[in-house]
Amino acid sequence: MNRIDECFARLRASARKALIPFITAGDPALEATVPVMHALVEAGADLLELGVPFSDPMADGPTIQRSSERALARGAGMRYVLDAVARFREQDVRTPVVLMGYLNPVEIRGAAHFAREAVAAGVDGVLLVDLTPEEADETRHAFTAAGLGLILLAAPTTTDARIGKLCAIAQGYLYYVSFAGVTGASERLDSHTAGARLRAVRQQAQVPVVAGFGISDAASAAAMAVDADGVVVGSALVSAMAGAASPVEAAMLAAAFLRPLRQALDAR
Repeated sequence: MNRIDECFARLRASARKALIPFITAGDPALEATVPVMHALVEAGADLLELGVPFSDPMADGPTIQRSSERALARGAGMRYVLDAVARFREQDVRTPVVLMGYLNPVEIRGAAHFAREAVAAGVDGVLLVDLTPEEADETRHAFTAAGLGLILLAAPTTTDARIGKLCAIAQGYLYYVSFAGVTGASERLDSHTAGARLRAVRQQAQVPVVAGFGISDAASAAAMAVDADGVVVGSALVSAMAGAASPVEAAMLAAAFLRPLRQALDAR
């Protein structure tokens, strides 16, 4: 099994839900990314999603858009992202790392070349927001050949037919978008409405299903975890670190933000 499969197997064995924080690589500082990753693991993260800064992050709300802009201004390109993962792996060979971003930086390198680079750095999976399942075969085959998982997205607007296709080809885990919209719009999160759909998706899926978008605190994390195998928290965490004056402070703020969510999930 790969790191993602091993992670969810451990969680199932202990009847726990996955806590998956998202951060933008290179924000709030280039030097902060690796310390923050380690701090999040120490605070209870089971898997890390590392955002690849992109100039047109169409699925992201203003918080992550601004973090991406700041990171790009500092020079946080794909090479930086892969180097950050490699440095993280010097101390942590267990925690899965998934890159979350857009197709263009992968296409520039070529899917097969990128996949080999990513695996060599220690990446376990990649979620490409703008890659549709109908157009994913070539990329998925290239990733699979290199041992890299292609993480897919499902949403409330996804048709039943497409849900069936996603469930049939999903690798690692399936990321369920809790509402139609962009990241960070927590006022739109309705755990009751999302829960029914999540239950239906989980009945079909051959991989764990995690919920993201709009999860901003311990209460919303615990509510969404009822019907999901795990939860993803991003914009609120990025906001919590935004004012950090140093990498050490960024790591402290990240850990302080995440601990209550871990406690809430474990108290269910």
